[in-house]
Amino acid sequence: MTPVPNLPLSTGNGSIDIPQLGFGVWQVPDDEVDAAVASALEVGYRSIDTARLYGNEEGVGRAIRATDLSRDELFVTTKVWNDDHGFDSTIAAFDASMERLGLDVLDLFLIHWPTPRRDKYVDTWKALLRLRDDGRVRAVGVCNFEVEHLERLGAETGELPAINQVELHPYLQQAGLREFHAAHGIVTEAWSPLASGGAVLDDPVVRGIAEKHAVTPAQAILRWHLQIGNVVIPKSVTPSRIAENFDVFGFELDDDDLAAFTPLDRSERTGPDPVAFN
Repeated sequence: MTPVPNLPLSTGNGSIDIPQLGFGVWQVPDDEVDAAVASALEVGYRSIDTARLYGNEEGVGRAIRATDLSRDELFVTTKVWNDDHGFDSTIAAFDASMERLGLDVLDLFLIHWPTPRRDKYVDTWKALLRLRDDGRVRAVGVCNFEVEHLERLGAETGELPAINQVELHPYLQQAGLREFHAAHGIVTEAWSPLASGGAVLDDPVVRGIAEKHAVTPAQAILRWHLQIGNVVIPKSVTPSRIAENFDVFGFELDDDDLAAFTPLDRSERTGPDPVAFN
């Protein structure tokens, strides 16, 4: 089984490792997620990314309990949703997520969106820091935060997130945000890494790179993510596709391939704009 590279995540007083390739379960119904996670674990994934919003934390918990893998072999992420922002409500939401997952300690807890109009994300961040400092979660981070939101967290709490999970794919490369992350020790994690399976998979540049390496366009894109330093979490419920998305360690893109991806950036989102989404 191919080992997945790890990246270090800050824990405030040290670091833990997060697998660079994980398995996302967005839009997977709770009664189907057990089988999907089981397929992913069998293939070799060890990182599972869920959220309260997804409605499948209980199913992820069932899959974790059903596996023969030990808990310390797994990396589990969940997220606090927008209507639970605020210090006390975030703590309560964490408790509820942990009960659904059936876990004692979480590996990574994230703020799902900044929802700036609510103006509560700093208090929510303070709750995440408390949960981490109390030993209930090993690392904390955010999703969909822009530079202005990250800078405010740092200014008001003195601590930046370990990771920022954002929409990122060849048509939305987030170069400026990734540069800020790199300068401040924040890991970049990509959701919708294949642009929801849209036109990017048929892009002639992507297809040309895939044909050059005798892989699929999806595999070429996932390999691009890994080589530019992203954590990436593709999702699927189809066992063959789950396996295909994991099979990205037997080839390497060269400098010309990586350079060919850069001009594909269109700043084209498949999801909401974090500045406007509330």
